[in-house]
Amino acid sequence: MTAEVVMRAVWIVWWVLWLAAAAWSDRAVKAPAFHYHLLYRFFPAVGVVLLFGVVRLGSGEHVLWRTPEVVAWALVTAAAAGFLFACWARIHLGRLWSGSVSRKADHHIVDTGPYRIVRHPIYTGIIVASAATAAQRGTGQAWLGMAVMTLGWYIKARIEEHFLRDELGADAYGAYSRRVPMLVPFI
Repeated sequence: MTAEVVMRAVWIVWWVLWLAAAAWSDRAVKAPAFHYHLLYRFFPAVGVVLLFGVVRLGSGEHVLWRTPEVVAWALVTAAAAGFLFACWARIHLGRLWSGSVSRKADHHIVDTGPYRIVRHPIYTGIIVASAATAAQRGTGQAWLGMAVMTLGWYIKARIEEHFLRDELGADAYGAYSRRVPMLVPFI
């Protein structure tokens, strides 16, 4: 089995587990307007299509480099680590987690576990997995897909932060955002 096949399997396993975990979440009591949901779902979806070459731009994918097998396997490990970080964050949130921007009953700021490292560890983990996948594929289109996905997660994080500031209090969320970086640890 090649590292590329295992990389795809890692993504599929993560996606199936992520969908299954959606059942373990409280019902939302409030969410932003519907058009915001379309905006932040569009970019990651397009990014995945580009990242994996489901649709090819132009006459084909431009190969920037061929990834040596040992490096390809290291990148599988990096992607798995990104997904494990995202899973840690999902488990740490428990029933407060939602696949969409929303407020749950008894919602509060979570600033422990991975949320003391970055404010959006789920997005950070997915971005790490995307970067590892793009590096392994070694194509311009894969890097474009990673960039489009990252833009989508950034947009979703900004929408989420604006919404949570309004819902949980500007002072409380502002203090948290001044203490903890948004997506990149230690910056």
